[in-house]
Amino acid sequence: MPVASRIADFMRESSWVRRMFEEGARLKREHGAKNVFDFSLGNPDLDPVQAVKDSIFSAAFVDTPGIHGYMPNAGYPEVRAAVAAIIAQDEGVDVDENSIVMTVGASGALNVILRTVVNPGDEVVILIPYFCEYPFYVDNHGGRTVKVPTRSDFLPDLEAIDAAITPKTAAVLINSPNNPTGRVYDEEVIRGLADLLTHRSSQIGRPIVLVADEPYRAITFDGVKVPSVLRAYPNTMVASSFGKSLSMPGERLGYVAMSPGMHEAPRTMDGLILSNRILGFVNAPALAQRAVKTVLRDVVDASVYQRRRDRLYPALTGFGYEMAWPEGAFYVFPKSPLPDERDFIDLLRKKLILTVPGTGYGMPGHFRIAFCVTDETIEGALKGFEEAMREARRELPGYPARAVA
Repeated sequence: MPVASRIADFMRESSWVRRMFEEGARLKREHGAKNVFDFSLGNPDLDPVQAVKDSIFSAAFVDTPGIHGYMPNAGYPEVRAAVAAIIAQDEGVDVDENSIVMTVGASGALNVILRTVVNPGDEVVILIPYFCEYPFYVDNHGGRTVKVPTRSDFLPDLEAIDAAITPKTAAVLINSPNNPTGRVYDEEVIRGLADLLTHRSSQIGRPIVLVADEPYRAITFDGVKVPSVLRAYPNTMVASSFGKSLSMPGERLGYVAMSPGMHEAPRTMDGLILSNRILGFVNAPALAQRAVKTVLRDVVDASVYQRRRDRLYPALTGFGYEMAWPEGAFYVFPKSPLPDERDFIDLLRKKLILTVPGTGYGMPGHFRIAFCVTDETIEGALKGFEEAMREARRELPGYPARAVA
C-alpha cells in the first residue's frame, strides 16, 4: 500500500470532520437537503459583500501582459503594504510591507511560520481545545506538540503554560477568537502571556515565538475587541486569512504578519519567504491578491453571526446544554450530556443533525457546533437538539430530571 504508516495513522485521527461531511451528503440524498441540519463545517454561508465580488471580477479581467506570471515569493509589494497599513492603523504597530508575507490561507501561514522557527525535536505548545490540524502542522516540520489544558472558561492557564515550557520550546501557538469555543483572549490574558514568555525566553536562552492564529479577528460580537499580540510581545508572528473576514475561504489567501521587534527580524523574514517557496506554495494566489488589495475593509456583516448565536445559545442552554458564551468566530462547544460525546453525536445524527466530536479538538466530552449556517437550519434543528437532550438524560441513571424548555 503506497500510503505511509504515519499518514495512515493521521487519517484515522483526523477523519471526524470529513466523516461527518460525507455522512451529511448521504443523509441529504436520502432525506432531502432541507431536512438535514449540518453544523459540522466552519464554511461561511455568507457571500462576500458586493464590493469584494466586484473586485474579484475586475481583477479577473485585467489583461496587462505578464499579469499571470510569478511575483516575489512574499507577494505583491503593494498588497503587502496595504495589509500592513490596516494592521498599523488598527493595532498601533509600526509594520510595513517588509513585515508581511502573503500565503496560501492561514493554514499556509502557520506552516510557513513553523517551518521557519522549528528545528527537528523542538516543542510547540498548543492549548486544549485546539484547531484539529495543529498537531499535524507541527509534525510537518519535525516538531513535537505539547498540549496544555486551558482553564474551565477556556482561557489560557498561564501557570500550566509556564510548567510546559522547556529549553526545547520554540513556540506557543494560540487561537483567538477561538475555534472551537468562540472565546476571545482579552488584554489581561495577552499581557500576562507576553510577560511569561519574556521571562521564560530569558531563562532558557532562546526567544520563544508567540504564534497567533487569527482568521476570525474581524468576527466578534457585543463590541468585543481582539487585543494586539503584535503590540504586546516582540517575538510574535500572526497567521491570518481573508477566508472568514471577506467570506472567500476557497480563494486560499492569507498572510504572516511579523512583529518589527522580532529577534533578528530581517533574517527571520528571509526565512519566512524561503519557507513559503520551498514548502511548494511558491507564492500566494495572484488573482486573489490583486482582488483584495482595495477591499480589505469590506468585511462580512458579523452581526448576522451574532444574531444566530443569540438564537442558538439561549435555546440550547434552555434545553440543558452547558457551554461557554462565544464572543467571536461562529462556534459553540457544548459539553456532551453523555460520557462519550461520540455516542451523543450519533444520537444527534439520528435526528439528522450533524456536529463534530470534541475528540478531534483534543477535548473528549464536548462537541462543536458551527453556526455559520442559515437561520432556517438553526430553527429546523432546535426540536432535534431538545429531543436528543431528553433521550440522553433517560440513558443516564440518576441524571437530574430537569424540565426542558
